[in-house]
Amino acid sequence: MKILNLYAGIGGNRKLWGDEHEITAVENNEDIAKIYQDFFPNDKVIIGDAHQFLLKHFEEFDFIWSSPPCPTHSKFMISKKTLPNWKMPFPDMKLYEEIIFLQSWFKGDWVIENVMSYYKPLIKPYEIQRHYFWSNVPIPKNSFIPSDHIRETTIGELQKHHGFNLDSYSGIDKSKVLSNCVNPELALHIFKMVFKDKQITL
Repeated sequence: MKILNLYAGIGGNRKLWGDEHEITAVENNEDIAKIYQDFFPNDKVIIGDAHQFLLKHFEEFDFIWSSPPCPTHSKFMISKKTLPNWKMPFPDMKLYEEIIFLQSWFKGDWVIENVMSYYKPLIKPYEIQRHYFWSNVPIPKNSFIPSDHIRETTIGELQKHHGFNLDSYSGIDKSKVLSNCVNPELALHIFKMVFKDKQITL
């Protein structure tokens, strides 16, 4: 199966997918992309604009996972409005562009992940923990929901929670990179829900 992993980060969502699939990851930060490649040497890693890559290459894949940037949608934006000289940015609408695009044109299965927003979602998502998920297949909650990382506040705790060791890397904001990771167990749960009827062995 050919998988496209957009806005890949260091690969939190991809960590438990196994190595039997042909995975292409797109990440625009070269330093972070290198870490992803170190962790997943069999994946094809592309340094570039994930949004534009999706538009040009979506037909080449069987499954697409996208985690567009979340800061302009997050509830944390509201808490910043009391900061001196803070200017609230427009929400980055690439999120909804991708949802509508995949709904309309992609023939395979897809998932788009983002944080819970400070506004009512324009397109109704599935809600699990602090995440929104949009998909062309149902993603119901079930009895297994992995623990969230909301209580992990140190880099060490986040590394342990997500199963990534970044001790040998420098030049990146490790706390931010780890906090941006989708919990690997949650991503596997979603992956299994998407391919439940196809009996994909994971």
